[in-house]
Amino acid sequence: MAPPQIGRALVVVVDDRVTHGEHEDSIGPLVTELLEEARLVVDGVVVVPGDPVAIRNALNTAVIGGVDLVVTVGGTGVSPRDVTADATAGVLDRPIPGIAEAIRASGLAAGAVDAGLSRGLVGVSGSTLVVNLAPSRAAVRDGMATLTPLVSHVISELSGLD
Repeated sequence: MAPPQIGRALVVVVDDRVTHGEHEDSIGPLVTELLEEARLVVDGVVVVPGDPVAIRNALNTAVIGGVDLVVTVGGTGVSPRDVTADATAGVLDRPIPGIAEAIRASGLAAGAVDAGLSRGLVGVSGSTLVVNLAPSRAAVRDGMATLTPLVSHVISELSGLD
């Protein structure tokens, strides 16, 4: 018998090249697999360009849709098109800087430079946990390994069941 699911999740991939059909999305399926291994039901993968309005719309739609966790991937660096953290800041009700710092520190220790340099945020919007991850496969794998043990606790606190 499979263990019970702990909640619903949505993946938001922020990538101009994927949005324009110039590149295939390989990160969305990886995040989906890791979320499912963590016993979350993944509602889907949404791909948006590096545009603050598009990112905010995707996040707001997820929050209104009642998902427990939104994981964004991409747009967390320092280039002019890296606006995910800025868009996320406008959606969060309460930041959780400790988790974001842990993801950065762990990623850097594992050699994922983009994770260490990430401006990604983690916080709560309504009753949804929102997490920004850097886009490399190493950053995603390490970020999810850091995040996964915390997710069920945060979701249970946000649902009022804890």
